[in-house]
Amino acid sequence: MKKTLVSALTTAIVVGAASTTFAAANPFSDVPADHWAYDAVSQLAADGVIDGYGDSTFQGDKNITRYEMAQMVAKAMAKTDVSAQDKALIDKLAAEFSDELNNLGVRVSNLERNADKVKWNGKMEYTYASNRIENETKSHKEKTNSNELLFRLEPSAEVNDHWHVNARIDAKTYMNTDSGDDDNSDNAKLKRAYAQGDYKNFSTQLGKFGLYTPEQGLVFDDEMSGAKVTFGKDLKASLYAGRLNLSDSALAYNTEKSGNGRTFRDDTPDIEGLTLQYDVPTSKLSGGAAYYHLSSDGFKGLTGKASHDTLNPGVQYKNGANNSDEANIWSLNLGYNFDGTSRISGAYAQNTEADNLDHSWQAFYNYKGAQAENKNTWGAYAGYRYLGTYTSIFGTQDAQVVGAKGWEIGADYTPFKNVVASAKYFNGKGIESDRDAQTLWGRVDFLF
Repeated sequence: MKKTLVSALTTAIVVGAASTTFAAANPFSDVPADHWAYDAVSQLAADGVIDGYGDSTFQGDKNITRYEMAQMVAKAMAKTDVSAQDKALIDKLAAEFSDELNNLGVRVSNLERNADKVKWNGKMEYTYASNRIENETKSHKEKTNSNELLFRLEPSAEVNDHWHVNARIDAKTYMNTDSGDDDNSDNAKLKRAYAQGDYKNFSTQLGKFGLYTPEQGLVFDDEMSGAKVTFGKDLKASLYAGRLNLSDSALAYNTEKSGNGRTFRDDTPDIEGLTLQYDVPTSKLSGGAAYYHLSSDGFKGLTGKASHDTLNPGVQYKNGANNSDEANIWSLNLGYNFDGTSRISGAYAQNTEADNLDHSWQAFYNYKGAQAENKNTWGAYAGYRYLGTYTSIFGTQDAQVVGAKGWEIGADYTPFKNVVASAKYFNGKGIESDRDAQTLWGRVDFLF
């Protein structure tokens, strides 16, 4: 393999030094500037793996030949000290330019090229959570434990230069009962299935895809069915519309219906959204704004569930008539990177349709972070979260529960490559009830 790589590099150097007469005679077609390989090679250049034409540029938006691109790929293949992410890019580029690489002496078989079109990623994940919530008389705390084991597969298949199809399949079991959820049987569910098209400064997703809102999941952290388009370079705008299943959301779990209205299980909400986000890797500052609109009869007559493990029993979505079938939520987020290790961030969201529990906010300080591909990397964070039930409708809730306010701390560590351990602790109170709430949360991920 070393001899092959040396041969490839030698040939690339000779070709690079050859006269313009040779270049004019090369038989390969041009690579258009919107080809996905441009972004891949640009990423490798930014990571210091390759250096373009030698002056760290790609000479603007000019088309370059596939032969020139193959020379860059050959140089990248000769590097051994590259990250797992860069290695994946190199492998994909090698499959795309296999014919040209063969002419340079770097052989890529048809089997390798075709196999590269379908990739499988996944993980096995164990999560432990212990929640302690003070009862209504504040005489003692109700304790709830869970031991969840998740197995996830995420296939991705290339359709052409711009389109991929992706999926996510989850199977869960609960180790404390040795059973799955819902019908007490182990289960496998298709969580995501969508087509994604990526073009220069434009991308789209069609199907059932992930919905993680840019304020670090303060409002939504789940999936939706529909369509999403994103465009822009430094400032990106996203528009999406479709349906959102709230039947197993924090909102549904913490509320119940008054009267004879339909629940979220009976009436899946429509959702429309618009986000504007500035997030450039080379910039220390990031931020954005968003607006979400939902409509469902499930919002009519919502009130806090009277249960020992919910924090705000009896608190209504709308006072009086309780006849609103909408949620209108806007949000703002801002972040700043002090250096390569420290970051502060904050976000605020409000549901203008709700009369109670109508806003959420959070502020975090993050230090470093565990990297799955790098052993012994670690990170830690501390933050304050205020999660209004009728605003953080499907928000991220690991240690903290929706409907509570308080402090959260956590840390993660990579003891072995592709094995990440995380721990979090939350200490706070119910927003309206002022009842104590604590959560101890831990997770181990085995990534493949």
